[in-house]
Amino acid sequence: MRSVDFSPLYRTIVGFDRLANMMDTASKLEGGSGYPPYNIEQTGENAFVIELAVAGFSEDDLSIEVQENVLTVSGKRERAEDENARTFLHRGIAERSFERRFHLADHVQVRDAELKNGMLTIKLEREVPEAKKPRQIAINGKSGAKVIEGGKKSAA
Repeated sequence: MRSVDFSPLYRTIVGFDRLANMMDTASKLEGGSGYPPYNIEQTGENAFVIELAVAGFSEDDLSIEVQENVLTVSGKRERAEDENARTFLHRGIAERSFERRFHLADHVQVRDAELKNGMLTIKLEREVPEAKKPRQIAINGKSGAKVIEGGKKSAA
């Protein structure tokens, strides 16, 4: 696996030490098993969907938890008694225990989860509070206050 050096990026971001550390951690952890396979899709400006292929798992076998901006999806399948008596010529469906973690950005909330046809779908939505949304900043100078709006200055 090829390592990526993020140090040039650190010079241009301010106050995002946590983000930089998460990027370093993610690049080191991605060499993991890759099971179960998943998709992450942006379905709207503030809406996202994570899909995990969890063939062979039921709702009772899966657990979804969010703690401190980390979404953890885990699966543990209990083997049936008659399953040990089965003889497989080929076993391509893993059905092994797993734990998959996703680091969520601030203000991203899990809205819904659904298991259908072996696909676990988790819907996410970003809800930025009013206090965190962009706002205009007045610039006070000799010629009066000017307001920065969309990159252009205008007299206030």
